[in-house]
Amino acid sequence: MNYLENYKRWIESDFVDEKTKAELLSIKDDDNEIKERFYKDLEFGTAGLRGIIGAGSNRMNIYTVRLATQGLCEDIKNSGEEAVKKGVAIAYDCRRMSYEFALESALVLAANGIKAYLFDELRPTPELSFAVRYLGCSRGIVITASHNPKEYNGYKAYGEDGGQLPPESSDYVISIISKTDIFNDVKTISEDEAKKSGLLEIIGEEIDKAYLENVKKQSVNSRVIDELGDDFSVIYSPFHGTGNKPVRRILEMSGVKNLRIVKEQELPDSEFSTVKSPNPEEKAGFSYAIEMAKEQKADLIFATDPDADRIGVIVTDTNGEFIPLTGNQVGVLLSEFILRNKKENGTLKSNGALIKTIVTTSMIYPIAKEYGVHVHDVLTGFKYIAELIKDFEENDYYNEFLLGFEESYGYLSGTYARDKDAVVASMLIAEMAADYKSKGMTLYDGLVNLYEKYGYYLEGVKQLTFAGIDGAEKIKSIMEMFRSNPPKELAGMKVTRMWDVKNGVIKSFDGGEDVALTLPKSDVFRYDLENDAWFAVRPSGTEPKIKFYFGVCENSYSKAQAKLDECIAEISKIL
Repeated sequence: MNYLENYKRWIESDFVDEKTKAELLSIKDDDNEIKERFYKDLEFGTAGLRGIIGAGSNRMNIYTVRLATQGLCEDIKNSGEEAVKKGVAIAYDCRRMSYEFALESALVLAANGIKAYLFDELRPTPELSFAVRYLGCSRGIVITASHNPKEYNGYKAYGEDGGQLPPESSDYVISIISKTDIFNDVKTISEDEAKKSGLLEIIGEEIDKAYLENVKKQSVNSRVIDELGDDFSVIYSPFHGTGNKPVRRILEMSGVKNLRIVKEQELPDSEFSTVKSPNPEEKAGFSYAIEMAKEQKADLIFATDPDADRIGVIVTDTNGEFIPLTGNQVGVLLSEFILRNKKENGTLKSNGALIKTIVTTSMIYPIAKEYGVHVHDVLTGFKYIAELIKDFEENDYYNEFLLGFEESYGYLSGTYARDKDAVVASMLIAEMAADYKSKGMTLYDGLVNLYEKYGYYLEGVKQLTFAGIDGAEKIKSIMEMFRSNPPKELAGMKVTRMWDVKNGVIKSFDGGEDVALTLPKSDVFRYDLENDAWFAVRPSGTEPKIKFYFGVCENSYSKAQAKLDECIAEISKIL
């Protein structure tokens, strides 16, 4: 069926509501728009769905959400009767249609005889991960598009361990969806029927309490916050999202007394009206928080993204300028803070483990070496960190999981959840800021101290967007170029090794032997350079982008920044 036939089918179908048909009729003279909406089906990837909200087979709407849920139902049934009995936990964020998509998911589950546990209002993604484990569910669903623009929404599916759906399940869901008619083969019932049958249960306060209790257990030094009392001040923005209630509660539980919330960004807002993008990686979203800090000095400024799985931090440098810390810098600071405090209080166990992704800073290696713990590299995506945590527990070969983090501002301490958690990160970052303040230092001072001790490791990302049909082909051709004609050097530094993750091998360019990779197959390249430098390239798994990651190490900040700029400029020339 071509895109025009698919378009016509939606308009003529008795299953499609009148509002959706009206939206489709409004584009009847725009062939390009029809093509974009119908040239393919919105793909269920390893993490689920993500796309622009709207009518069409290549958009996020109640029909594509129902179809995905029907596929998930078949996966649950395929897992056995026990999996069916355990049910599915469902959470949602503040985005357009989030509640509607969550409810539709619950009704499809109920129609298939599978109990749905639906949160009574918006909740963070990490709390959904926790809820799956706490309730003993076989699966979980969260409706969110994380920090994407307001036009997007998404559907993330989780396995019974609280981590994102494992490959065997996602592959099965994909195979079912490909054979399922979006209108004729999807089951659903009314909300009243679902509740009367006992297959839809509303959840809330009990889960909140248990979740926050588990988050609080990850504290490593709340004592210092108590000691500083009102003298320790925090400014926080939830960026209109789900972090407002849980982050405030965990900071209060941790003893933070001087907590100020950015009022303009406090309440849920699906339009994210005060920010260009609800992304805590971008300094622009912190404008209100920074103005507050100028009026009344703060020891810590941070914000969480709409589903509260990512966190961004603003600090003041030696010139008093407000600057954002990168995800890598926060990860390094947190790692050293946790290791140092555990060592000081005698709770740092032997054979502890840190987990990071292959595009995350190399600065963690010398820090881990000093404290005698291990660093494990996994593919990009927190699901791979979660899988390794599960592996640790099942095989009992690491005594303690210490911290998992990735350069894209995601962190997790503890095993209560299996996804990145800005709530636990906010607690630990507050403790860390208070810890440094008790020593007469800021977070910026602490970072500089680490650079002076371990080397100036700097990282950067360059990303290019290629939307639509032609964009996908462009990204594919760039990846093929790097596969068939790998660079021999970058910024005057020789390439020593190439990680070809798709083919499962590390190729040596300096006379050494090739090494087999144990990572799952993925279309990713990483190039190791001289002087502890590296760069990597990968297509985004959730957006029409290709990303280039860079890491360098020098003996001063200025040299490191110059070398990083040179690396990015040379890749830009190649492209």
